Formats: sequence, C-alpha cells, structure tokens
Amino acid sequence: MTHVTGGCHCGKIRFEAEGDFSSGIECNCSHCDKKGFVLAFIPKQDFSLVSGEGAYTTYHFNRGAIDHNFCTTCGVQAFGFGKGPDGTEMAAINLRCVDGIDRSALNIQQVNGKDY
Repeated sequence: MTHVTGGCHCGKIRFEAEGDFSSGIECNCSHCDKKGFVLAFIPKQDFSLVSGEGAYTTYHFNRGAIDHNFCTTCGVQAFGFGKGPDGTEMAAINLRCVDGIDRSALNIQQVNGKDY
C-alpha cells in the first residue's frame, strides 16, 4: 500500500489515498477517452477528501452508476465514486492528479469501455 496525495489544478480539491498506484487503466469510453484519464481504483474507505467539500459537482451519464466529480472552478476531475462488480464502494483516482507520480513507470491496461 502506498500513501498518495493529489488534487485538482486550482488546488481547491485535495485528497489523500492508500492503495496500489503502480498501474492504471485507460478506458476508451466516450467520457474517459475525451478526458484522457488514467484511473486506479481503491476501496472508498481508503480515500479521504482533505479539502474541497462543496467545491465539486457531479456528472452522470449512460447508466449513471459512477459519480464523475469535478472542480467547479478549474473543471479537473481528480476522483470519482462508484461500485465494484461485487458491490464494494470504490474511489476512482485520476493518476494524472496524483502529486509527483511518474506516469512513465505505470503499467497501463487498455479497457474497452466503448462496447461495454
């Protein structure tokens, strides 16, 4: 388990998280593809919003199963919430928003969300 910090571009939203952040997914669904996300999923209990409560809004599309949260000031989506296949509450961490992460060292898995 690794402890990370991160947040949005303007700094209003800051988070801390515990998990394995050595890999992530790139999904080709219409939302993820346009935003260029690299996502890592952790149990929601391992995510903590340090600042920014009330500074983000939520976007839902398709089945509305994922809370795509983004900063109301800068528009950056640093994290989202959803449920894993087994119903576990999950946090999706946008690895591009993690402080000091070396994205060139990440193991990236391509996911076909477009046809899902």
